[in-house]
Amino acid sequence: MVRQLKHALLQAILLAATCGGGASAQGAEAPLRIVTEELPPYNMTQDGKVTGMSTEVLQAVLKEAGVHASIQVMPWARAYELALNDSNVLIYSIARTPAREALFQWVGGVAPTNWYIYSLAERPVKLDSLADAHGHQIATVNKDVGEQYLVSKGFRIGQELQSSNKYEHNYRKLKVDHVKLWISNELNALYLTRQNGEDPSKVLIRSLPLPELSKGMILSMAFSRKTPTETVDKFRVALDAIRRNGVYDAIMRKWL
Repeated sequence: MVRQLKHALLQAILLAATCGGGASAQGAEAPLRIVTEELPPYNMTQDGKVTGMSTEVLQAVLKEAGVHASIQVMPWARAYELALNDSNVLIYSIARTPAREALFQWVGGVAPTNWYIYSLAERPVKLDSLADAHGHQIATVNKDVGEQYLVSKGFRIGQELQSSNKYEHNYRKLKVDHVKLWISNELNALYLTRQNGEDPSKVLIRSLPLPELSKGMILSMAFSRKTPTETVDKFRVALDAIRRNGVYDAIMRKWL
């Protein structure tokens, strides 16, 4: 009888330990993941390290907040899906639009942005309005704000919109006449053109400015909805601090 009681007690202790361990594992907070894409000069990989204007702002925020985390560079569509669906994910540089407002917890702006539809100077396309772009092949990046904007205006992926995973692919498409137009962030377009050894002022034509994507728009950092608000608040405080102490302005002067 005593042996049976000891056996039952041992089983109860083991069961309690198992349940407690399971609850602890389930309740453990997921580590912070920081995701971005290759979008020079904002975020880009050079000599195996992630750098760029927005990256330096993020790194300053991490230092101010006392947080250590690595940055993962991947295609934008994948980074976007992770930030939409997973917990403890920080994404940058992401345009803050009305359509995206409720999808993320926004920390704040990290870099300026202006958008245009470009054509080549040797094959210029005159556009008086966005409607004039219908019927032309346009280079876009999968799920970035430029592509989402054009889709919202009635353009169709696979028909007028030729979607890529990398921005440099779109510049090449424009150069080889695979597309007539290219929707791009201005700094990215200028950077890629110069990287190709060309003068943007002689090669690119701003066929159409896009004020809806430019006026008051800024690239931001944002957390997934499943991230604790304490984490988001910590990053907001840190971003505000580097704006007040001059670190943010120093980074902008370096890159602009």
